[in-house]
Amino acid sequence: MAKTREIYICSSCGAQTMQWRGQCPGCHEWNTLEASVQSRSASKARTPLSGENSAGRPISLRDVEDSGHEPYGSGLQALDRVLGNGLVPGAAILVGGEPGIGKSTLLLQVAGLVAGQMAARGRPVLYASGEESLPQIKGRAERLGMLDANLLALATSRVEDVVEAANAQNPALLVVDSVQTLTSLEAEGLPGNVSQVRAVATSLLEVCRRLGCTLILVGHVTKDGVLAGPRLLEHMVDTVISLEGDRRQMFRLLRVFKNRFGPNEELLVFRMGQQGMQVVDDPSTFFLGQRDASLSGTAVVMAVDGQRPLAVEVQALVSRTFLSIPRRAALGFDVGRLHLLLAVLEKRLKLNFGQVDIYAKVGGGMKLNEPGLDLALVAAVLSSYYDVPLPEKCVLWGEVDLNGQIRPVAAQDLRLTQARRLGFDPIVHPGEEKGGIATIAALQQRLFHRRQKPEE
Repeated sequence: MAKTREIYICSSCGAQTMQWRGQCPGCHEWNTLEASVQSRSASKARTPLSGENSAGRPISLRDVEDSGHEPYGSGLQALDRVLGNGLVPGAAILVGGEPGIGKSTLLLQVAGLVAGQMAARGRPVLYASGEESLPQIKGRAERLGMLDANLLALATSRVEDVVEAANAQNPALLVVDSVQTLTSLEAEGLPGNVSQVRAVATSLLEVCRRLGCTLILVGHVTKDGVLAGPRLLEHMVDTVISLEGDRRQMFRLLRVFKNRFGPNEELLVFRMGQQGMQVVDDPSTFFLGQRDASLSGTAVVMAVDGQRPLAVEVQALVSRTFLSIPRRAALGFDVGRLHLLLAVLEKRLKLNFGQVDIYAKVGGGMKLNEPGLDLALVAAVLSSYYDVPLPEKCVLWGEVDLNGQIRPVAAQDLRLTQARRLGFDPIVHPGEEKGGIATIAALQQRLFHRRQKPEE
């Protein structure tokens, strides 16, 4: 019987230590070390991966054989664009998102589309689920119209079953839903703990790289919205994708946070429909919806998410309060930003917000963190405060500092080009070009024809 030893593994970063400590020596988080039993026996001989030098000697990069690793399409051209050139054989993709956001739906769509195009090459697609039964998977596939004979399904909670099926079928694409629900005989503990997630991911990565198979792993997220399990999992894979959005809304945002085969910080917008995820080809004005520009308290910001400019509506409501302490609420951005901007308006424009409640939100359920939101938020608050609507095709962006100055933001040319293409006018932004302003006092004078109150 092989000898074992007890080690402690950090649930946050995956660092190992021989003794328990209150603080992880790697990431310095508290109370994250968990006990795990590890075999002292030598690890089994590993099968060389596809493209590796079996002799273990370094060779010239010019002599490396790279045939058979050409990317292939996922069936969704927009998804291929944000991934780089498509799905790469032997690559691993980690997809995270909240429960019910549409991860399984999107991946079953991709699996069905790839199965159709891989039938001519004689390689199937394998969809392995540790969360759903086969009748449930079939029901979703029927709704999506993805019942392809080349699409194989497996319902199991053991990673050894998935590895055995992959070795037997040699699939072109392996989808595992999800990595936290599978267990490995080589690790101790319940599904989803650090040891199990590491063992499961390692087994799947090795078999897929050896077979030249693309691996897509579904990962759970915590209540804070980050991927559950050790951070090591994100380092092991080639691409990390997050599917976001409000489950009560019909749209979903797919963001690429890490990509070894293309640019990161890419954004793709889907619309959830009866037939699954549908790509929004031009989301530039998608989030404006049925906007009524004749109402006060609304403004349009040209935001940039990744490399894609989006026109998004910002709303504000300033109303009389009957409370001793006025209310301040924000939806879609940090409420601290609202407090900061209101303090700047009171100080620099000599306004009094002590007797009003102020509510602000980003339309369409979007969440924005970029500094370019400041100027549009200020304009929306002033519009509601004066009860004067902004010009119908007005668009704004810019950062407001504590002195009331308007600072430039990233991707200025990209925003300006997109705003002109969509026919916005006036275009209010920081800078020396036409439409540029320098202070919030200039914004008040230009849009509301009110001058700053003189010093008392």
